[in-house]
Amino acid sequence: MEAVIGFGIKDLLFMPAAAVIEVNQETALVDAARNGNSDAFGRLYEIHARMVHGLLIARTPRDEVDDLTQEVFLSAFRKLHTLRDSAAFGPWLAVIARNRSRDYYRHRSETEELEEETAVSAGSSSTEAEAEAILAIIRRLPDAYRQTLVLRLVEGMTGPEIAVRTGLTAASVRVNLHRGMKLLREKLGGGRR
Repeated sequence: MEAVIGFGIKDLLFMPAAAVIEVNQETALVDAARNGNSDAFGRLYEIHARMVHGLLIARTPRDEVDDLTQEVFLSAFRKLHTLRDSAAFGPWLAVIARNRSRDYYRHRSETEELEEETAVSAGSSSTEAEAEAILAIIRRLPDAYRQTLVLRLVEGMTGPEIAVRTGLTAASVRVNLHRGMKLLREKLGGGRR
């Protein structure tokens, strides 16, 4: 139970047993990575890459996300010795990803934004254009909804998986997904009146 820091007893009761076991295994991987086991860090990358990718795609340009994902993991690898609680690796990594997305906008040179119509007509298929338009709407939603929606809809993560990876409670994830979907439907013109 100690390895599942950040989760209340109610969350543990509703968390699938596999998720609790996964948190314990993840803690062992973090400890092994701290001791120089690069395979363990590689496994941590496999476990958390979708979450980091989703958090970044919710905030930064799509064509920058892959590079930024690598930067987040490189930063985490270099700073792993500063992590106080091995069980908090996922939430700690999420903070690094959020900070990296903020830094992206602070440090990038000024560029001129293409008009939305120009960007869509620049050669992407209509399905891709629709996906980009929906992603643009999601990016304008409040941060909590934006992140959980991208992790669910773009990265395909389940609600419990989002909770375990980000350190949010399962209840918070459910509420954020519900409210985020409601706002998204309204913005897409499908909201109930």
